[in-house]
Amino acid sequence: MSTFTAPHFQSHEAAREYLEGLRWGAERVCPHCGVVNQSFLTKKPGVYRCRVKECRKDFSVTTKSVMESSHIKLHVWLQAFYLMASSKKGMSAHQLHRTLGITYKSAWFLTHRIREAMRAGGLLPPMGGGGKPVEVDETFYGRLKGMPKKGRYAWANKNVVLTLVERGGAARSFHIDGVRAGEILPIIRANLSKEARLMTDEANAYKYIAEVEGLSHETVNHSKDEYVRGDISTNTVEGYYSIFKRGMKGVYQHCAEKHLHRYLAEFDFRYSNRSALGVEDGERADLAVKGAAGKRLTYRQSH
Repeated sequence: MSTFTAPHFQSHEAAREYLEGLRWGAERVCPHCGVVNQSFLTKKPGVYRCRVKECRKDFSVTTKSVMESSHIKLHVWLQAFYLMASSKKGMSAHQLHRTLGITYKSAWFLTHRIREAMRAGGLLPPMGGGGKPVEVDETFYGRLKGMPKKGRYAWANKNVVLTLVERGGAARSFHIDGVRAGEILPIIRANLSKEARLMTDEANAYKYIAEVEGLSHETVNHSKDEYVRGDISTNTVEGYYSIFKRGMKGVYQHCAEKHLHRYLAEFDFRYSNRSALGVEDGERADLAVKGAAGKRLTYRQSH
């Protein structure tokens, strides 16, 4: 039986009710003033009005979310959320437009806003608490606009991606300016627990950072063909990069530098909510939908 036979994938009204259950449950919250269960249904289906005298604003389940002001039907939004959440290496806007029967422009609109919904927001807990291993590595993607194909350093003309992966847990990726300690240190400091076992390759930047931060640091020497020593390796983060690069080169093929952080958020989200952690496709899609609340993303053309 097809996944899209579920009622909330079939009609706008059923999708709206499903979204209301995910976002509000039994306690409808006014997104303008934050008051709970102090609103009433207006004559417009799915539109509520806040009873609070100082507010009195209308709202719906999509207000102050990535779906606000969209003319795309809500059941199509939910289908797109599911497809992007369940596709391990991603789904291109062209594929989405063919699958859902919408224009390419609408599919492009959907994909970027769904990536924004997948972005982890707020203050995140440090990785590696309780002495868990956290593997850190960097990779290079694409070529910086206007830069030649070759340079003195491997990263000089490319986009640099730094990723932290807690073994058996989540991934966090960042688009950074270079691979020097000065670019990497603030990210390590903000995201790594002092108790973590930092595992990297032999790069000097990590040795310096570990000394400065007082971190437990274990390395493997890739230049000497050492990839595993006991439980010390960077194979987990390398596995993450394998999925990321296959998706970026095989599915998306081209990504402008200004959008790279959104694609990283998408791959981080799916990896951090993968089946190996007990999160299956439907639940992963619901988590992405919940992440849509409180976020807006608008692209305006310059005139």
